[in-house]
Amino acid sequence: MTSDAIKLPDYREQAPEVTARFNQLHQRPVVMEVQGLTKKFRTDRAEVIALSNVSFTVHRREFICVIGASGCGKSTLARLLAGLESPTEGQVLLDGQPVSGPSPDRGMVFQGYTLFPWLTVKANIMFGPRMAGRFDTEIEREARQWIDLVGLSRFENAYPHQLSGGMKQRVAIARALANQPRVLLMDEPFGALDAQTRCQMQHYLLQIWKNVDVTIVFITHDLDEAGYLADRILVLDPNPGRLREFIENPVPRPRSVQQFISPPFLSLRHHLERLIHPDDTTALDSLPIVRLTAEGDDVE
Repeated sequence: MTSDAIKLPDYREQAPEVTARFNQLHQRPVVMEVQGLTKKFRTDRAEVIALSNVSFTVHRREFICVIGASGCGKSTLARLLAGLESPTEGQVLLDGQPVSGPSPDRGMVFQGYTLFPWLTVKANIMFGPRMAGRFDTEIEREARQWIDLVGLSRFENAYPHQLSGGMKQRVAIARALANQPRVLLMDEPFGALDAQTRCQMQHYLLQIWKNVDVTIVFITHDLDEAGYLADRILVLDPNPGRLREFIENPVPRPRSVQQFISPPFLSLRHHLERLIHPDDTTALDSLPIVRLTAEGDDVE
């Protein structure tokens, strides 16, 4: 049975509590503003436009997910917001000030495990504040609070090689938050985890976000992950990366896995699927056919 057959509601329909939440959210101050962002790369053969004229705003304590097909510029966007790349055109404003490079006011969590292997969990979390010149007694106390928040109090003296993948990412999140950023940027942070650990990390992240004054911009290719986590979902079209739609998530908070089969979630999921994976077989039809099987071994 298809999604259309079960008569899903329009993905733009909102329950009264969802509408009330968005009304409140839009009254909050704008933390980050992206204005006409364009990024071009020069290769040996041609100029590649990774992003083209992307504009949007993010409000304080909002949770934004960015999705799109491969090649739409999701990771490029994250690096531009972090100040790790410079735009070809346009600008990124944080609290009204132009972003000109990396800064502690924008924390970054990558898909790969970026912890310092020679430092303990606590020392990894203390690293940023220590580099900022703060006193060890103060940052050690705060580090223990972050360790408690991510549920790793038993492992504060462990080294990264002694931790699971999910635990390493919890440390990476705590390390980024220890600098007290205005915005936490996350570039597919759970992409390398197994399905069960990924679900656990999504739950942990929502709990952390609930208890910390931080705005999150989360890059993902997983449509269910976006529907579970986000307030709003920014959809990018590929080649070049352009803003297709900025969607208000109709799924009420607090979120739960049971909502994965709710009509609002299924409606949103179906719409995202049509945006990211339209019914277009052109790419498949254009692939060269190379037969590597013996005659008679055909499969349907």
